[in-house]
Amino acid sequence: MKKALALVLAGIMCLPALAQKISIPEYIDQYKELAIEEMRRTGVPASIKLAQGIHETESGNSDLVKRSNNHFGIKCKTGWSGEFVYHDDDALGECFRKYPSAEESYRDHSNFLRRSNRYAFLFNLDPTDYKNWAYGLKKAGYATNPKYPLLLIKYIEQYNLQEYTLIALRKPAEPTQDAGLAADNEPLKNSTDITVTSTQSKEPAPEDRVKETSTGKTLFNGLRAVWAKAGTSLLAIASAHDIPLNRLLEYNDLEHDGLLTHDEWIYLEKKRKTGQADAYVNPADETPRFIAQLNAIQLNYLLQYNGFDKSALVPAGTTVRLKPAAKSTAASETPAPGIVHEVQPKEGLYAISRKYQVSVDTIRTVNKLDSDQLKIGQKLIIAK
Repeated sequence: MKKALALVLAGIMCLPALAQKISIPEYIDQYKELAIEEMRRTGVPASIKLAQGIHETESGNSDLVKRSNNHFGIKCKTGWSGEFVYHDDDALGECFRKYPSAEESYRDHSNFLRRSNRYAFLFNLDPTDYKNWAYGLKKAGYATNPKYPLLLIKYIEQYNLQEYTLIALRKPAEPTQDAGLAADNEPLKNSTDITVTSTQSKEPAPEDRVKETSTGKTLFNGLRAVWAKAGTSLLAIASAHDIPLNRLLEYNDLEHDGLLTHDEWIYLEKKRKTGQADAYVNPADETPRFIAQLNAIQLNYLLQYNGFDKSALVPAGTTVRLKPAAKSTAASETPAPGIVHEVQPKEGLYAISRKYQVSVDTIRTVNKLDSDQLKIGQKLIIAK
C-alpha cells in the first residue's frame, strides 16, 4: 500500500513538469531554421514568419497547434483537401487546416501568402521592412485583431527576429529536393566572375552577346545580366543586386520564385519589346521563353508576333519573328487577334493584367465583362 501511494504521489509531482509551457525563446530556437529556409524559398521575411508563429500558437502552447500542427491559424478555405480540425475562433467550431508536421505548416503558410492576389503587394516591399509587412498583413485581411501589426512588431523588436531575415539574405539557399528543382546549389557568382556555358543543354550563346563594361558589370544582349547555375535561388540573385524579387521575376518572364531548374542568363533589367534582329531560326526544339531570353525580348511580345502558345515547344528550324510584321496597306487587312488566355484556378483580373502588362480596364473592355468574377477555363482575349 505504501509503495502504491508513493507512486501516486510521484506521478502527481511530475504533472507540472509535463505541463510546462514552451517559452518564446525556445519556440524561436526550434523554428528559426524553418523560417530562414522558407524566406529563401519564397521571400516571406523570416522575422514576420516567426512573429506570426509566436502569436498564432501562443509560442507553441495553443490547443490548436497541439491538435493540428497549424502554426499560422490558417482556416480550411475553399480548395483545401487535406485533413482538418474544428476550433473556436471568430465563431464557434471553425474549420482549420491540419498538417502532419510543423514543417508542412511553415511551407503552406508561405505558399498561402505567395499564391494569393490579396497578399501580392507585400512582395514588392523590402523584406527587411517588417513594419510595413506587419501592417500590410492586417490590411490584406490576415487577422481581425486591430492590434495585430503592433503585436508582430513587438515580438520582432523584443526578440531581435530581424537577425533571421538578415541571415536569410546573406547566405545562399541550401540544397533542396523540391519537385522539379535541382539538388545542386552553388553560391551565386559575382557579375565580374561570370563564364558562358551551355543553357538548357543547348549550344552556348555567341560570345559577342556578352560584354564586360568598365564598371565591372556584365552585359548580355546589351542588358545587365548574370549567369546563374541550376539550383541558384532567385531571391539570392535579387538580394545580391538590390532588385525586388517580383521585378526580377518580371524581367525574366518567370511566374514563380524558388531555385533555377537549369543554367541560364538572368536579366537584371527589363528586356526589350523587339529583338535586335528581325528574326531568329532555332537550331533545336526550344520553348518560347528560352528564345525570348536568348534574344532579350519580352515573352508576351514574342508570343504576339508569332502566335505561339507559351507552353508549347517551337520546332527546330522555325523562323521566329523578333519584331512585328510590317503593316500592309491593303484595305482588306484586319488587325491580328490578341493572345487568348485561359483562366486558371484562383486567378483574378489583376494577376492576368500584370502577367501581360495590360490594364484591367482594357481586359474588361475587350472582353465586354460586366463584372470581375471569372470562371476557371474562361477564355479572355488579351489585346493592347
